[in-house]
Amino acid sequence: MRAVRWWLYGVAALVFALIIVGGATRLTDSGLSITEWRPIMGIIPPLSEAEWQEALAKYRLIPEYKLVNRGMSLEAFKFIFWWEWAHRFLARTVGFVFAIPFLYFAFRRQIPAGMSWKLAGLFALGGLQGAIGWYMVSSGLIDRVDVSHYRLALHLTVAFLIFALLLWAAWSLLPREDLRVTRPAAIRHRRVAGLLLALIFLQVVLGALVAGMKAGLTHNTWPLMDGALIPDGLWVMSPWYLNPFENATTVQFNHRMVAYLIVVGVLWQAVAVMRADDFRLAPSAFALAAGVLVQAALGIWTLLAHVPLSLGLAHQGVAAVVTGIAAWHLFLATRRGTIA
Repeated sequence: MRAVRWWLYGVAALVFALIIVGGATRLTDSGLSITEWRPIMGIIPPLSEAEWQEALAKYRLIPEYKLVNRGMSLEAFKFIFWWEWAHRFLARTVGFVFAIPFLYFAFRRQIPAGMSWKLAGLFALGGLQGAIGWYMVSSGLIDRVDVSHYRLALHLTVAFLIFALLLWAAWSLLPREDLRVTRPAAIRHRRVAGLLLALIFLQVVLGALVAGMKAGLTHNTWPLMDGALIPDGLWVMSPWYLNPFENATTVQFNHRMVAYLIVVGVLWQAVAVMRADDFRLAPSAFALAAGVLVQAALGIWTLLAHVPLSLGLAHQGVAAVVTGIAAWHLFLATRRGTIA
């Protein structure tokens, strides 16, 4: 099972890289540079001057070119094309790196009973993620100059979910000799661990909405939002229920508030675990608290700096790391033993 476990770690690492490249594609406004979805033939980029001109001609037909990038040179187009192509190429690579070893391990009967169907379902989720990616891109090809922030949020959240599920599957294959049987974690600690992971996924959704609406380019002050703890304009849209999803001020405000809630939650959990002398959960609880504090500081820095590429990528990458730590914390809380 060790080979299977390390294979899953490797796939998770590729998904992490895919999340980073996807963030770069978004931050460089490259996501609409390839206007077709060709799952097989799309792996081959333009190889001649004529093919590059054809790709640029297709890009010139969409609103982003006409309203934002009119007159873009071929060299500038190649820059955004390569980011999107790299994102799609890496996604295909993840599929192959998952599928081929999976078939090999299944044929050799090296996958534990009951896990094959779970891994097959995870592969299906990865295929669905590819379709969601095109569903997102297609939203920006006709009537918009960017993709739907709703579809972006769906695409990013599923990527984080796949990343966490891959890690969970790998951890479930840790050998029993690495477990020291102790008393189960207190039920309140298990519940808080689950709640924290849920809140972090909610924060991923809110962060994607911020990114999709470019809400991080507004209200670039902290701790106040342009001089107020509760800024004006939170509920100005009608109908009212659109404000949490389409009002940039409200979207950023919600992202901030959930961040504060997560900070309080991870610090409370770390202190509670320490007071309970729960040595099973203490390392992961403190790691989660440290990761969240780093991510909060990085988010503030990114906001104040008006979201430069480097900080935007770092913020998205650390978000994935924090998600992994939170999943690990919950995994430990739900085990009957302590991983040495």
